[in-house]
Amino acid sequence: MLRTYIADIALPSCLYNASGARCVTAAELDALAESAAGAILSKSCTPTYRAGNPLPRYYENEWGSFNSMGLPNEGYKYYAKYAAVRPHRDKPYFVSVSGLSLDDNLMMIEALGKTPPIDAIELNLSCPNVPGKPQTGYDMEHTNETLRQVAPLCLNKVWGVKLPPYFDIAHFNETAAILNQYPIHFVTCINSIGNALVIDPHSEQVVIKPRNGFGGLGGDYIKPTALANVRQFYTLLRPDIAIIGCGGVRTGIDAFEHILCGASAVQVGTALVREGTACFSRIEAELKTLMQQKGYYCIDDFKGKLKEL
Repeated sequence: MLRTYIADIALPSCLYNASGARCVTAAELDALAESAAGAILSKSCTPTYRAGNPLPRYYENEWGSFNSMGLPNEGYKYYAKYAAVRPHRDKPYFVSVSGLSLDDNLMMIEALGKTPPIDAIELNLSCPNVPGKPQTGYDMEHTNETLRQVAPLCLNKVWGVKLPPYFDIAHFNETAAILNQYPIHFVTCINSIGNALVIDPHSEQVVIKPRNGFGGLGGDYIKPTALANVRQFYTLLRPDIAIIGCGGVRTGIDAFEHILCGASAVQVGTALVREGTACFSRIEAELKTLMQQKGYYCIDDFKGKLKEL
């Protein structure tokens, strides 16, 4: 009922984890493999191990999550090696790549592209790469150059990009025009909304330590922005590019809305951190119930069929 495809990769369920949520270590990846998630996505990796930013760097309230993690990860070789030993080999395994420079990304993608047990690569264009410059996804010239150099390295691998949130129609159009030039298979919308500030009014302090308290928003906070990005890119990108929705997916209704806007699959982040991997079976059950109530037998029955007034 929830089966879906990203390029020629079959996912038994359209729900899986967002990169960053309980996917850093082999134990966390194993838990995802054992869960109802339709795929396993690694933490965004760098060339070598990173401890990440100082604690506290993650905060939650009733509206969602807030973080400045600093890319803690085990290094790309760790996630490449995991591909060969992971359980449930029938479940797709994707690796997220987020180098601190274009050269980092090219080196890692070339190496990961030669690792057959890795089913797909998600290139994160929504983390800062060059000091003093915007994150790659907000620098159209850099985005174009990055994809121009990455594309030849992915000729035999399913690959896509994770985008930052966009807020201006001109930026949607510019980004889509660039993406449509390259043989990408999927686009993930969206990463967290950056440079937010959450304050504890009782202590009169910021709630996280890095960057003087500035961090990225996730969860319920960002669902309307995520839905808008999914919808815009679904209408602007080539039909063969799958859209993966990410942002504010806490219930089956949230997942349904992402798919209605055009998502072929839906990633879960904040809810996974809060609940653990049990969230996938709960959200899946809620989504199936809603689909049955509406008379839908598969997600293609309603994918992208958002109605206008």
